[in-house]
Amino acid sequence: VFQFMGSSECHFTNGTEKVRFVQRYIYNRQMWAMFDSDVGLHVGFTPYGEFNAKRWNSDPVFMENRRTAVDWFCRNNYEVSRPFITERRGERGA
Repeated sequence: VFQFMGSSECHFTNGTEKVRFVQRYIYNRQMWAMFDSDVGLHVGFTPYGEFNAKRWNSDPVFMENRRTAVDWFCRNNYEVSRPFITERRGERGA
């Protein structure tokens, strides 16, 4: 059994004031590459990951998409989800 997984995460500090987008690429429980919007580049952790990170980082259109993901992915989804995650009132289970 082989497992390939991608994970996209948004980390919010003080609402949408400080937002960090992290995308991880995982194969058989080993992270082989990741993108962090605070760094602004892909980083490879295996030879295959280093190869792909170099290729992705040299593509300006692909990198523009990743660098703007904070806005089109994170902030957009925060606004859509905000009523359900920040404005809930009452006791749990009640």
